[in-house]
Amino acid sequence: MTAPQIFDALIIGAGPAGSTAALMLARAGWSVALIEKKTFPRRKVCGEFMSATSRIVLRELGLDDRYDALAGPDVSRVGLYAGETVLDAAMPKPSGIGAAWGKALGREHFDLMLAEAAVQAGATLWQPWTVAALVRTECGYSCDIVNRHQQRRLGARTIIAAHGSWERGPLPVQDVRSHDASDLIAFKAHFSDSQLPTGLMPLLVFRGGYGGMVHSDSSRVSLSCCVRRDALAACRQRWPDASAGEAVVEHIKNSCVGVRDALDGARTSEPVLSAGPIRPGIRTRYSDGVFFVGNIAGEAHPIVAEGISMAMQSAWLLCRRLIARPDAVSSPSALANIGSAYAADWDAAFALRLRAAALFATIAARPAAAGFAMPLLRRFPEILTFGAQLSGKTRTLVAAA
Repeated sequence: MTAPQIFDALIIGAGPAGSTAALMLARAGWSVALIEKKTFPRRKVCGEFMSATSRIVLRELGLDDRYDALAGPDVSRVGLYAGETVLDAAMPKPSGIGAAWGKALGREHFDLMLAEAAVQAGATLWQPWTVAALVRTECGYSCDIVNRHQQRRLGARTIIAAHGSWERGPLPVQDVRSHDASDLIAFKAHFSDSQLPTGLMPLLVFRGGYGGMVHSDSSRVSLSCCVRRDALAACRQRWPDASAGEAVVEHIKNSCVGVRDALDGARTSEPVLSAGPIRPGIRTRYSDGVFFVGNIAGEAHPIVAEGISMAMQSAWLLCRRLIARPDAVSSPSALANIGSAYAADWDAAFALRLRAAALFATIAARPAAAGFAMPLLRRFPEILTFGAQLSGKTRTLVAAA
């Protein structure tokens, strides 16, 4: 191999967190390598909804208008489909960001838009390339990347890990844990000709899991869900001739009259996607020259539909600190100080969302708890509005100092 090309920052993963970081740093004059193993555009398991709280990030990136043009309709109502229960209430609207509401956009469009903007800002995109080795050096990190026919060595003064939390592999920043029956497996399907009311995003509660529906781009409705591994096995036994994803969709339709009505006459032309396992919780945000953003840093239960927002916002919080200290890439102690400050920013921004998401997921997963809550929700549907507030739908970020 030739002598390695040296970058100020090397970012692993070009999803919402990685591309946001690459775009911000490149615009600030940093040399950035962005490594992505998939070819865009590509479909991806995701709820697709981005809450209005991320408008501040989109506007700073100069992408707000383009996002509006591509995304689905405004989401102004939150709902609940559980058994025979069909409820809806007002979505809380954040203050200080104009007339914006949250919207949904397929990842095949959203990720491509962000990655292209990062490249236009000056980031070097390696796609499709995979990080094969990451080694600590005196000046930062040495990184070997490979694709089908080539291998290259890059150098970086700091690393930003922005790959999904379920990515597995040999690197220190990747997951190597085993699976168990309580793991949550994620699925996503798109439907056309759905009867879901425009502007409504209902929470779906069913035995063995939870999910959500929302109008996305191109007149599609996105259904995403998480199912326990043991519940998935039961679904496959009940519908042995269906794929795993199709069996899960049938299970949800049989469990929720609201979903059954919304999908009456609807059709899908794409296979149901799956990924996982999902493991919510707070993880490492900085370690020995490596920063973590997006789901790999910390992940709320998808029941609150805050994954994209948290991914972009975490990158925004980190890069504001890095941009304020351009000398930090040459100083391990300075990077460590930024890592501590970023972790504190992360906790302040997201800890409440994680606690609220864990509470909601626990209630949804326990039939006795859900049965107790349903009469209260039917009498006071505005509790759904309060729950959306707890999940972070109204809390906008404050710039890191």
